[in-house]
This record gives sequence, C-alpha cells and structure tokens, in this order.
Amino acid sequence: MNNHRTLKEYLLDHLADHPEQRELVMIMSNMATIGETISTQTNKAGLAGILGSLGQTNIQGETIQRLDVFANELCKKYLRATEHFAAMASEEESTVVDMGNDGARAKYVIAFDPLDGSSNIDVNVSIGTIFSVHKRLFNIDRLDERQFLQKGRDQVLAGYILYGSSTVLVFSFGDGVHEFTLDHGIGEYFLSNERVMIPPVAEYYSVNEGNTVYFERKDADFIAYLRDEKKLSARYIGSLVADFHRNMIKGGVYLYPAVDKGGKGIYTGKIRLNYELKPMAFLLEQAGGLATDGEMNILDMEPTSLHERRAAILGSRDIVEEYMAR
Repeated sequence: MNNHRTLKEYLLDHLADHPEQRELVMIMSNMATIGETISTQTNKAGLAGILGSLGQTNIQGETIQRLDVFANELCKKYLRATEHFAAMASEEESTVVDMGNDGARAKYVIAFDPLDGSSNIDVNVSIGTIFSVHKRLFNIDRLDERQFLQKGRDQVLAGYILYGSSTVLVFSFGDGVHEFTLDHGIGEYFLSNERVMIPPVAEYYSVNEGNTVYFERKDADFIAYLRDEKKLSARYIGSLVADFHRNMIKGGVYLYPAVDKGGKGIYTGKIRLNYELKPMAFLLEQAGGLATDGEMNILDMEPTSLHERRAAILGSRDIVEEYMAR
C-alpha cells in the first residue's frame, strides 16, 4: 500500500475501473472539499465566534449550535451548486430541501447529518459529518419524501468525515471501505487505510450507561454481560462518528438500545435511520461488521418517515450476533 497516494489519484483510478460512476466520483470529491472547509472552521471556531448555541431547537427537538447552522448552510449551498442532486435531506431541516433548477435533471439524492456531536465542540471533543447517497427515483416527484425512504442496502455511496486530532474521511462505493487523512498544510487527503476491516473480536463497548435505568431489562443485562463477563473496556465519547470510528478500527460495538424516558413502558429508538444508521450500517457491512436495531438488519429496513429513529447495535460481528441470539 502506498500511503502517499492522494484521494484525487485514488478517485481517478476508481473512475478508470468504473467509468459509469463518474458522477459518484465527483460527488465524493465534493464531500471531501466540504469536509476540509468544515474542518478548518471547527479548528478556529472560538476565534470565529461560532461556538455555543442559538437558544433554539431543530426538528429533532435538540438545541441548535451555531456550528450546526454553519455546516448545514455550507452543505446546502455547495451541494446545490454541484448540480448532482435532485433533492437533499438534512437532520437540521424539517422537510426535503429544494435544489431548484440546479437539480432538475440530477440522478441522485443525498441525506446528511452536517455536524454530528456538535454540542461537543465547545469542549474540543471530536465531531463529524455523515452522508448517504441514493439514486433518484424518477417515478415520483424529486421532492417527494419517498426519495429518502429507500433501503440502506440500495445506497450507492456513504461515508463520514471525522474532525478530531486529525481530519479523517471514510467512505464506500460498495466495494470496501477506504480511509483518507487530510494534510491541512497542503490541503490534500492521503490514503491511510486502503481497505478498512473491523476486527472480528470486539475489545470495546460504547454506550451511555447513564441511560441504563431507561433500557429494557434484556439490554441492561447485555451491557452488564459485556462489562462483567466479556471483560470489554468501556469507551464512550458521545459523538456517534467518533465512537463508531474507534470501534471499526479497534474492534468494538456501539449500543444505543431503545429507551423509555417517559416511564410508560414504551421503548423507542434514538438514532436517525436516514442520516446516521443507514450510512454507518453500509460502511460496517463493507468492513465485515454488522448493524441491527435488535430485530433486523439496518440495511434491510425501509424508512417510514424522513426523521425516523431506531435503536442501534453496531459493530464487530461476534458481539452483534451474540446480541441477536439472546
């Protein structure tokens, strides 16, 4: 493996092998540019005056951070200008985003979480951008929500950008998972792992154990089993991208079981299916892992709404299969 291989070189080689994916290669290049811009801004967020919250909530009922707005507007403006997308959906937007005339003939739709874990930016903890690309359905209106109610298995491109001690881009066209690291000095991504494979045996588990009281008994018991019998080490950052990345590289499982915070015996999922679970499950399966909500494979789910949430157990195949067996 040549660690000096750039993202541009990789994409050109991929295009030579898959000329039918010309637009997807361009889209991947676009996402890399967005990642570089967001990375630069997050690194100087305190100086730029874009730290903290706006005192408002988004469609998810969560506090809007100034960086959320910046990242969301950047993604909309930049991706609209590429003319590759018929429609967009964002975790920060209540409805499908109209691409105007720029998207009239486009062949793809994109869903994204512009800044996952943004509340952590004030304390300098890793955050990220997640994206999911599907082919446009030409038999329905391009702004119809059903464009985004496709199974995760039908994604043609998915990935994330992790803004941490270094900026890392991880993506897949469905032919394996590739990792590139940004060199800020020259503004170029370099290959750091040509084919990411999650270790088959988990070393870590990532869960907010403060929620244990809200979990179903079977989930609380399984987490205790991972800790007390399997002797896995606990690592929980609180940014999905960061926790997911650690587990995919080191071997582990991320758990966010259904919770009942209302005390009514009604357990519901927390993680967004379109913006987070589908792309992460796509990457995970390509890397040899497994993703489930406890009942079925995430990639086989058909979303029923734009902002649908599900429970999530994502990670090394041995642990996820054991969870399912229980």
